[in-house]
Amino acid sequence: MKSLLAALVLATPAMADEIWVTNEKDDTISVIDVETLEVVRTIDTGERPRGITFAKDYSVVYICASDSDAVQVMDPDTGEILHDLPSGEDPEQFVLHPDNRRLYIANEDDAITTVVDTETRQVIAQIDVGIEPEGMAVSPDGRIAITTSETTNMAHWIDTETEELFANTLVDTRPRHAEFVKEGTELWVSSEIGGTITVFDVETQAEKAKIAFEVQGIHPDRVQPVGFEFTNDDTHAFVALGPSNHVAVVNADTYEVEDYLLVGRRVWHMDFNADRSLLFTTNGVSGDVTVIDVERREPIKTIKVGRFPWGAAFRPTE
Repeated sequence: MKSLLAALVLATPAMADEIWVTNEKDDTISVIDVETLEVVRTIDTGERPRGITFAKDYSVVYICASDSDAVQVMDPDTGEILHDLPSGEDPEQFVLHPDNRRLYIANEDDAITTVVDTETRQVIAQIDVGIEPEGMAVSPDGRIAITTSETTNMAHWIDTETEELFANTLVDTRPRHAEFVKEGTELWVSSEIGGTITVFDVETQAEKAKIAFEVQGIHPDRVQPVGFEFTNDDTHAFVALGPSNHVAVVNADTYEVEDYLLVGRRVWHMDFNADRSLLFTTNGVSGDVTVIDVERREPIKTIKVGRFPWGAAFRPTE
């Protein structure tokens, strides 16, 4: 009996961690095995999936199906759509509150941020923000949510207790992505057409720094920062620079750009593996994902996925 059990254990393949990638034009998700660096599953979604995030316990995955005007809730094991959440029109990006319950959704067509209770499946607030909201972030302590508006060129600061705006801060043209870093003391906002990242002091909402990018041999109009992610110690940021086809490496203490890494065409967003030794970038026009060795700052593989990959999210499987 013991030998039989041992044989069964050996015969069962080990589960590897995954990177989930939304494919905007195919209405699918490509699931990448982090060990083999291959696509192991392709899952159908609603129309034009973009933003993607997992529940804190990874029991479900939330997907912005923008042209379906829905946030879909999926069982990540089976790929089954369990239900839709009310989201307002054209949801693009969202962020899950640390309470694992409130979902803050940017509604690009309606100039609002919708707050949905994922348990009751009810809208609990709709907050007027600027024109074409896109980026969403929430502070680590859950007190502040941020919406960026592409046409108004602002970051809107939301008190999550009252679900009301308490500040609006100008950034450069067409802000796309926002992140709280350094234990929530700083907010970074990328401006796609402005070609910069603005760094704010969270306590005062005052601008601390402006980071600009210059890729050798690339026209400045093509250097368009969008998504970005930070290393575990918050010392460096990796910034997707859109149609320049490069990722910048920024020192988060000095705000200086240290390196530029060539990736696929029109790099949008990214996520790390569990220990943040590998970074996976979504390259919309080339329809692939570039895998970067973080320590060496070197691309090591290109993985073909669906058409126009957009969002990326890490999922542990053990």
